[in-house]
Amino acid sequence: MLSKRIIPCLDVRDGRLTKGVKFAGNADIGDPVEAARRYYAEGADEIVFYDITASHEKRGIFLEVVEKVASSIAIPFSVGGGVSGVREMRAVLNAGAEKVSVNSAAVRDPRIIAEGALAFGSQAVVLGMDVQAVPPDDSVPSGYEIVIEGGRRRTGLDALAWAREAVALGAGEICVNSIDADGTKEGYELTLTRLVAEAVPVPVIASGGAGSPRHMLEALTRGRASAALIASIVHYGEYSIPQLKAWLREHGCKVRL
Repeated sequence: MLSKRIIPCLDVRDGRLTKGVKFAGNADIGDPVEAARRYYAEGADEIVFYDITASHEKRGIFLEVVEKVASSIAIPFSVGGGVSGVREMRAVLNAGAEKVSVNSAAVRDPRIIAEGALAFGSQAVVLGMDVQAVPPDDSVPSGYEIVIEGGRRRTGLDALAWAREAVALGAGEICVNSIDADGTKEGYELTLTRLVAEAVPVPVIASGGAGSPRHMLEALTRGRASAALIASIVHYGEYSIPQLKAWLREHGCKVRL
């Protein structure tokens, strides 16, 4: 069995590390470059960087921050926010990232996924999905709807249908972020995570809601995720990555030491 990955998430706004709850009330909590260095030193398997207002503000990613983070770590590094085509993907990869996450722009024009996979390989293209629970209907039969522009715009697009389409186009990984669970520290949205993991043949990252190592274990087992994204519990010093990995290992979850 492959080892499960533990991935700290750096949400960045105006070049600063930030954190909110359910995509609102974001507070400045420090320097993303220093945070990336710390998590790398602690044993993070990957780092994810999201420029959380780039898509809404219709601008590119702060590449200078990407370059500083990439030069500070030697583990896989994924970057998302404001990526609207192959040109932006190339700029992010040239800045030092191994993967590019596409989200809002891919919903508007799914060809971005296929073009990115053709240019850089599927392993470099991650689909980021921000998802909200809704009453099921004909357009959203799963009861999980894709929301874009940092949670500001509903799309009427079913999360499972979109996941399958994105993988067919060439996405090599999917990060499933529950808006309802984001920042709450009450646990991941396990039903959503499991449904997506069972619907596609590529790795799925659980995101949104981690408040304890048990939540992570649930996402990696019951939720069938290949990796767990974490933010608040490490940003605020409640747990270190070695503590999380030791707990998971003690409870039968295979992780890299």
